Amino acid sequence: MGTSWLALLAGALCYNIGLWNAQMELNEKGYYFTILMFGLFASVSLQKSVRDRLEGIPVTGLYLGLSWLSAALCLLLLAVGLWNATILLSEKGFYAMSYLLSLFGSVAVQKNVRDVAALPPLSEPREMPVDGKN
Repeated sequence: MGTSWLALLAGALCYNIGLWNAQMELNEKGYYFTILMFGLFASVSLQKSVRDRLEGIPVTGLYLGLSWLSAALCLLLLAVGLWNATILLSEKGFYAMSYLLSLFGSVAVQKNVRDVAALPPLSEPREMPVDGKN
């Protein structure tokens, strides 16, 4: 769990530090920040929708489709923005990698939070096998 939180925080923090220090207009920084926030939401929404479906929890096709579309749009908007940006190629790579690390981290954190919520409380007694096997 700690690694997933670290991935999310490291990716988002590095991305935002890069934006803060970038020689860009404020509206361009806002564009990249908005894409990050939209991407984090879209990736968590997509992960939750897919997992809900796998677990038999009803998810409408419309919402699942919108989740996929949103995640794809985030990546497309970042790619178009970086393609047209007048920054060094190394900076473009930095933004792309920190963005992808943030999205991965958000999905992993959401999955871990959900898994932990599904665990029984530690105070509940657990049954031991009758035959003595572990």
